[in-house]
Amino acid sequence: MDISTENEEEVEVPSRRSRLGWFRRRAILRRIAFAIAALLVLPYLLIPFYALPFIHPISTLMLRDLVTFRGYDRQWVSLDQIAPVLVKSVMVSEDGQFCFHGGVDWGEMGMLVKETLGGESTRGGSTIPMQTSKNLFLWNGRSFVRKALELPLAVTSSFVWSKRRMMELYLNIAEWGPGIYGIEAAARYHFKIPASKLSARQAALLAVSLPNPIDRNASKPGPGLRQLASLIQRRAANSGDYIKCLYN
Repeated sequence: MDISTENEEEVEVPSRRSRLGWFRRRAILRRIAFAIAALLVLPYLLIPFYALPFIHPISTLMLRDLVTFRGYDRQWVSLDQIAPVLVKSVMVSEDGQFCFHGGVDWGEMGMLVKETLGGESTRGGSTIPMQTSKNLFLWNGRSFVRKALELPLAVTSSFVWSKRRMMELYLNIAEWGPGIYGIEAAARYHFKIPASKLSARQAALLAVSLPNPIDRNASKPGPGLRQLASLIQRRAANSGDYIKCLYN
């Protein structure tokens, strides 16, 4: 056998394997890119679907509890089955400009960015549409990546959903305790009554527990939580035009 021919064959085999490995890596990367793109597009396909009143979506946290076999308690109720004082309390506590913005309070967001760049302690800055989008499609925790995904979802959902539908969705997916989702389950868990029977004080306590429902227990409030609830209770009683988009 010609030695030069044998050497050419030995060189050709690794080269062919190298090309094959490159094509496989490229195919894997293409599949990963396609999966990421699909996950980014999926929420925008679901937003019109969730506008339908008979659709009762679950949040990513509920999905996590299902996957980990922990389970959860959520009983869907329409906005008309929720005490108006609870809706008012949540609105003035979480998003006082809910009736007036298109998903994002840009003034508040500008101040938040300025504080962050200045190294100051910041507020949450999230509107109800932003929180609803995060609960339905994203994850908990603070990060610029999540916030960047959250903003266009909030604007899009606000364009598609009515204010009443937005509030109904938010109140039915918000977390109010370990495995407790939605205002009906929260009212029964904390106060042993349906959401339609909540008092002004109970509504205020539930509203102020929303930012941290694991550590803030609405039915066993500490002095700080009680004081904050009193403030929200007064604001809800004088909410006036702030809630006209829901109860006009």
